[in-house]
Formats: sequence, structure tokens, C-alpha cells
Amino acid sequence: MGKKLEGKVAVVTGSSKGIGAEIAEELANNGATVVVNYASSKAGADKVVEKIKSKGGKAIAIQANIANHEDIKKLFSEASKKFGKVDILVNNAGVYEFAPIEKITAEHYDKMFDLNVKGLLLATQEALKYFGKSGSIVNISSVASELALGEASVYSASKAAVDAITKSLSKELGPKNIRVNSINPGMIETEGIHTSGLIEGDFRDFVESKTPLGRIGKTTDIAPAVVFLVSDDASWITGETLFITGGWR
Repeated sequence: MGKKLEGKVAVVTGSSKGIGAEIAEELANNGATVVVNYASSKAGADKVVEKIKSKGGKAIAIQANIANHEDIKKLFSEASKKFGKVDILVNNAGVYEFAPIEKITAEHYDKMFDLNVKGLLLATQEALKYFGKSGSIVNISSVASELALGEASVYSASKAAVDAITKSLSKELGPKNIRVNSINPGMIETEGIHTSGLIEGDFRDFVESKTPLGRIGKTTDIAPAVVFLVSDDASWITGETLFITGGWR
């Protein structure tokens, strides 16, 4: 029995670590050729590529800052030159910072929206130039789009925008046989969350106390759902937001 994504080419933005890296690996495990995108961590992206290749998969790493339009154009141009097409886009690149209203600045706002929203839109716009007769897009949003926490107004707003974009583009692109869905993770254990300090102490305890399944998530909880949504198994699913949160809503 063949792998469900055999012959497909996938671009995963922000996939040198964390959720993006796991998604890239899982897509490759299911037969996709994967473009591992990174902004600054070439070593991390190369490590993901080598891990994919060690299992017999196909992958390359391409540098591009998704907050930069010219970089986005370069990303898809290089992917197309290498593999001839793009079938799948996973808009995973994102950033999160929390700040109380008194400390919100224009720079804080721009940092969130330039990458989480504008970058996602422009990456989607560029990917459409390389899709064939069909395509699938998965946007990585967040439980914060709905469960807005205090001191996260800008981040939550950026992810609510992602959910709105998902629904709007699903209607716009459906007639072109391009499906658009989003996955909204809860708190996931990643390198980034360790660096931020959020995983240690009270906040993790708070989240786990509110989560019916009693734990925070792992990257392996997210990646299989992406594979499902971009595969033919989900051929009649578009415009949906799938919350993967252990029940924390």
C-alpha cells in the first residue's frame, strides 16, 4: 500500500524546530517531498532534513524570513526550481509575545502581525502561483484565537485573524479545488516554550488544571492531524478550524 502523500511537494514555513519540524518529518514519513523553511536556524533546518533523509525521505532546506515579501518569493521560486511544483503549504511560521496593555508598542504589534498574519497571507498568495489543479493549505493558528488570555491581546488577535483568513480563503479558493483549514493547538511543549519559561511553574500548572486530558501537548499530537487534512482522506473538508488542545477550550 502506497504512502498517502506520495508524489506531493510540501512547503512548511518555520520548520527548523518545534511543531513545524515535526510536521515536516510526518509529511515526509507519509511520502511527501518537503521543503524545510527556516529564517535563521540553518543548523536546525539541516538537522530536520537529515532526519528525513535518514528514513528514506526527500527534503531540502531553504532560508526565507516569512515576514519579508522578497524572501517569500525566493522560497517558492527555489522550491519550484528544485521540484517543479507545490501541492501543500503549511503556514506554521509564527511568533508569540505577551504584554499587558500598558506595555504594548507599535513594534510589538508589528512583530506579531507582520509574521503571523501578513506573512501567512503573502506566502499563500505566492504558493497559489505554483499549485497545479488542486492544493491544500493548513494554517497553524492557536487556541488563543478563541480562548483569549489576559496580556495576550495582540497575539490572540493575530491568531483570530488567521481563523478568519482560513474561512474566507476556503470560500475563495474552493472553486479552484484548493482546500484551506487551520489547526489550533493548545499549549505544546517545544524548544520555544522552554526558552520563554512558560513551561515551568504556575502557567503550566494552570493550563493542565483546565485541560480535561490533564497534560500539555506534544508536537506529535499535532503533526498527524496536518497529514490528515492535506491528504485525500480530507478531500471534502475545507474552512475548518481543528482545535487540538486536550479539551482546553
